Amino acid sequence: MDQALTEVNMTADAPVGEVVEASTTELVTQCHELYESPSLGALIKTGGEDTVYGVVAEVATRSLDPGRRPVAMGARESDVEAIYSRNPQLGRLLSTEFRSVVVGHMADGRLNRYVAPLPPKIHDMVYPCDEAETREFSGSLHFLPLLLSAQVGSPDDVAAAFLRGVSRSHVDSRAFLVGAGRELASLLGGDIHRLNGILRRLAHD
Repeated sequence: MDQALTEVNMTADAPVGEVVEASTTELVTQCHELYESPSLGALIKTGGEDTVYGVVAEVATRSLDPGRRPVAMGARESDVEAIYSRNPQLGRLLSTEFRSVVVGHMADGRLNRYVAPLPPKIHDMVYPCDEAETREFSGSLHFLPLLLSAQVGSPDDVAAAFLRGVSRSHVDSRAFLVGAGRELASLLGGDIHRLNGILRRLAHD
């Protein structure tokens, strides 16, 4: 068994953004379009030939100027679309970013499900993985400890979202989730409360 990635409602051959922070364990991507981020748990890739894979662990939209927090503007509007229509400058003042946990990389044509020896470059393009890539990457779940020990967001929710999304790329999604549950049990057998919490999240799709 070998390799896989998560679904997002985007075209896999079009970049969603660029790397603006990078380490061997985490990536921060700034989206090209406001609010156009992959969802929590989605599998992404970057780095060209030296591809690095990550799982989206946190998504945020904030002011491009950290010293200027957005203020309420809708007292006279009926919905958020009206606010953006009347204030088109908001698209230039706000930015959507997402933080990803590195879970694998390519080296010499081989897929490795552990962190890369070097991070990708700043401004490397970031792409969502398609269904075939997702299915391949998730053929083995040896990278799960990287998600469960991540220091960003809520790692249990991220792991559950990833596994739910990835299961849809497999012919027998139930069998995949059963196998994922066994893998989680082997990793978290000493923490039944945490294990049960993740398994409950897997059951709610």
